[in-house]
Amino acid sequence: MGLLDNKVIIITGASRGIGKAIAQECVQQGAKVAFTYLSSEEKAKALEAELSNSGGTAKGFKSDASVFDEAQSLVDAVVEEFGTVDVLVNNAGITRDTLLMRMSEEQWDQVINTNLKSAFNLTKAVQRTMLKARSGSIINMSSVVGVKGNAGQANYAASKAGLIGFTKSVAQELGSRNIRCNAIAPGFIETEMTEALDQKVVQEWRNGIPLKRGGAPIDVANATVFLASDMSAYVTGQTIHVCGGMLM
Repeated sequence: MGLLDNKVIIITGASRGIGKAIAQECVQQGAKVAFTYLSSEEKAKALEAELSNSGGTAKGFKSDASVFDEAQSLVDAVVEEFGTVDVLVNNAGITRDTLLMRMSEEQWDQVINTNLKSAFNLTKAVQRTMLKARSGSIINMSSVVGVKGNAGQANYAASKAGLIGFTKSVAQELGSRNIRCNAIAPGFIETEMTEALDQKVVQEWRNGIPLKRGGAPIDVANATVFLASDMSAYVTGQTIHVCGGMLM
């Protein structure tokens, strides 16, 4: 018996990194996973095969979550394929880091649309199904940067802070229908992207964290499974920090 047996879960941006780990762990816990990708079709097909070969049920959908109509089409396709949607994980995200004085309007809009507008698009698209079922869990991937800010990331911080406010509002709107909405704020999570960084700098970051290590994608995936499962049936409107104590 898994914690997510027979639950149908949509995960946006799951072809690599944290999203991939979430998809893997959700399948391990018995969920049927529909995940989205935008450009990494080869990685998406490989993940679909990996999850299916492990005995799970998974399907990748090419979809741009930042486009309103594509979000609705995605939810319609998932409902047609799996019958319903029990959990939505708004994980799609990008960075376009630069100081505000150098930041272009395009860099601002790209980050806001991918990180914040996409959560609006998918949540609005999926709520009809969840309202009909009078059940559901929506999980938004924020960041510690959305809580404390970070120089050179005004666009990213604004998008992630916006997700926290969005989460609290949705939780209040949909709570009476037994639909929960929570956020996860990861700290320094070590993925293939961080491997390319100067390791001396990475070690300095680790030293500044109370647990003296960076997080792993599975740390975020475990928190996601908790919020997706019935174990968190009385948890809504919350932001769980998965940051090793970086923020207290």
